[in-house]
Amino acid sequence: MMSRRDVLAAAAAGLTTAPVAAGPILRADDAGFSAVVDSGAQLRTLYSGGRWCEGPCFAPALGGLVFSDVRSNRMLVLGEDGEARTFRDPSNNANGNTLDAQGRLVTCEHRGRRVVRREADGGLTVLADSYAGKPLNSPNDAALGPDGAIWFTDPIYGITVPDEGIMAEPAQSARRVYRIAPSGGIAAMTEALDQPNGIAFSPDGRTLYVSDTGAALKNPEGARAIYAFAVTAGPLPAPRVFATLEAGVADGLDVDEAGRVYAACVDGVRVFGSSGAPLGRIATATAAANVAFGGPDGRRLFVCAGPAVHAIDLEVRGARFA
Repeated sequence: MMSRRDVLAAAAAGLTTAPVAAGPILRADDAGFSAVVDSGAQLRTLYSGGRWCEGPCFAPALGGLVFSDVRSNRMLVLGEDGEARTFRDPSNNANGNTLDAQGRLVTCEHRGRRVVRREADGGLTVLADSYAGKPLNSPNDAALGPDGAIWFTDPIYGITVPDEGIMAEPAQSARRVYRIAPSGGIAAMTEALDQPNGIAFSPDGRTLYVSDTGAALKNPEGARAIYAFAVTAGPLPAPRVFATLEAGVADGLDVDEAGRVYAACVDGVRVFGSSGAPLGRIATATAAANVAFGGPDGRRLFVCAGPAVHAIDLEVRGARFA
């Protein structure tokens, strides 16, 4: 048995194994967080069999919540019965997903280095795979614009991170945000960010939010902010910093009916007011990669976090369900 002196010495050295109480799932940083989520709301795990779950998109016409398991090179759909079924296997290391103005699924593919649209018969139409005659880097996430255009981010993760695509040197000179017009055709909208990642629009469509994840590439001094762009017909003007993180990066984004921004972060989902002020956090056991609103009334927030997909019912609806 250890003597009292030994116990004290071990404690001083940090060697004791006393259990540490788990922190709360919900943390309020502002009184406004109570309008977002009830204090008794529970975060439920719907699926836990993935490697790196990403790109949640609520699509009832396709069977429920469509999501990507990027590193397993497949896509699944999670039905209301709780069953996860194969949607695409292989998926070209698919990542972000969104619905277009006609409700068709649009998917960013790392391995294909392209953005594709799923047609009614299950076939795929390529919307973008190059810019200025050169292959894209690795389309990451997408959002539907107010005029029916599809906007997407194009960092380099799918060509530099093993298991997320095919390793290659970037063909593009910058990591950009692109716009695919409703009639077709791709335009570069900005190259102001290091590694543009998550993307979402404000409810009125006048502001575009993009997370910059430059700090994720083993660069502690890299970008770790969410930026806001005023949406214009041509190339976007210089952005303003919407919110910053003291550690980690913000990945996928979504927006609710009141313009609050939800960001998938290393410690869960951070919620920011429309001004950028931090409102609170919904903690996850593993780093959150992406978020999406859905459910029967648009109030369910789905969270992809490592091997798992979680859900929590909120007091507010997602912007596209308002």
